[in-house]
Amino acid sequence: MKAVLPTGTISNMNSMNTDKLQATLSARADYAHSLAPVAFGAALMAVSALQGALGQNAVPGLASLEAVRAAARDGTIAFRLTTPEELEHLLGKPQSDRRKRDGDMELCMLEFPGVSATFARVCVLASPFTLFELQAGGQGVDIGRDRQVVLRTVGDLKKPDFFRGLGGMSLAKLDLRDQDRLLNGLGFDSQTVWPGADRLPAGFEPARLLEEGKNPGLGVRKLHAAGIDGRGVGIAIMDQPLLLDHEEYKDRIVKYTEVEVEGSPPQMHGPAVASIAVGKSCGVAPGAALYYFACPSWKWLRNEPWAEQLDRIVEMNRGLTGTPRIRVVSISLGAFSERPNYARWQQAVKKAEEAGILVVTCDPGFLTLGTLKRLEKRPDPTPSDYERGLYFYPGAALCVPAANRTLASFRGPGLYTYDRNGGMSWTVPYLAGVAALGWQVNPAVKPQEMVELWKRTAVRTAAGPVIDPAAVVEASRSLK
Repeated sequence: MKAVLPTGTISNMNSMNTDKLQATLSARADYAHSLAPVAFGAALMAVSALQGALGQNAVPGLASLEAVRAAARDGTIAFRLTTPEELEHLLGKPQSDRRKRDGDMELCMLEFPGVSATFARVCVLASPFTLFELQAGGQGVDIGRDRQVVLRTVGDLKKPDFFRGLGGMSLAKLDLRDQDRLLNGLGFDSQTVWPGADRLPAGFEPARLLEEGKNPGLGVRKLHAAGIDGRGVGIAIMDQPLLLDHEEYKDRIVKYTEVEVEGSPPQMHGPAVASIAVGKSCGVAPGAALYYFACPSWKWLRNEPWAEQLDRIVEMNRGLTGTPRIRVVSISLGAFSERPNYARWQQAVKKAEEAGILVVTCDPGFLTLGTLKRLEKRPDPTPSDYERGLYFYPGAALCVPAANRTLASFRGPGLYTYDRNGGMSWTVPYLAGVAALGWQVNPAVKPQEMVELWKRTAVRTAAGPVIDPAAVVEASRSLK
């Protein structure tokens, strides 16, 4: 993910130049991409308290109560689909309308006679408010939060938020033949239920997209076929809690360490970055050994805990025997240069490099990066088969595949997500994987030499300088 910007950044946008504005929007959106699932969980806890306060002053209206319960039973009111406007159409103007901002989540609390409703949205990209929780007569109403979300009309296609898309939803009731524009902008996953092919746009094949999106592209699979897959090299990832038994990477994990996240469930971010780095079908370096450190990125908002954990990894690496040594640490975070005590972080990175370990992040203090979006129906994409993605530092030194990619899902060991947007977070494990390929053929390459090889061998395209894994491998092999 990219940088967490200081309070007030958005309100000061009018005074920014165009490049600064572009970088700012990219940073805010990609940070939310990482923390959205965590934020939704935190919002759930806030909702109960807020609704309790609203309900204390609610005066029950029997007509409203019955209307709400009946609408919930027949699906007119539904989790993640009903908007404030739709509820107002049913119940009339609310007695109160309160808003609460919590990080990148925004809550909208409406109070009607005897009814209180909470709507939520990820506000960075102005996604719509949709129903999160509902109470009638002081009791919770079953709006289907624990069931699959079933889209009712094609109008519901505009409701899913930018980050989760159609993941886990059912579209089986809909005729989508004329909805190719909307469908081409929404991600989905293995659990998305589709209507029959006769009610899908011509040429829209979700199963094919999921399979083609697993290819890391840029000639990586040809390297694998030649035996260059990162074997003998250790990759460490510091990220959110991981689904340990996913088929993509479960056999590559040699060490899993929880750091202040004990008891936390798997988050969407961990399986994605692990599968990009070492996944057996999605990964750049499927032969590399994975050392995973589950960290609370939602809590570690200063540089010190990250630096301290990096120091521990370096120390642990010195004593490794019987498993590959760590050569690269992947941290999909761009906040370091924006946070207090940046010098402490720089000190830890320098210590790692002196020990032969490269630390890859998406902080511009490390390297300015840009995301690439694969052009669909290009099952084995070359550099020219990508266009510029959503997230891009102006004048990016290196561009990396991220969008229209298939990633391991946190929802189950055999499930996958098709990500159409691709956050900056996905560039980091990709680069870590490329580094592992290079170190497989020449372990003597120094950390900063590897970064210079990335840049020197990049392919210049209309989208920008694109990482060239095969060229990195050859340059690594020839480096004295």
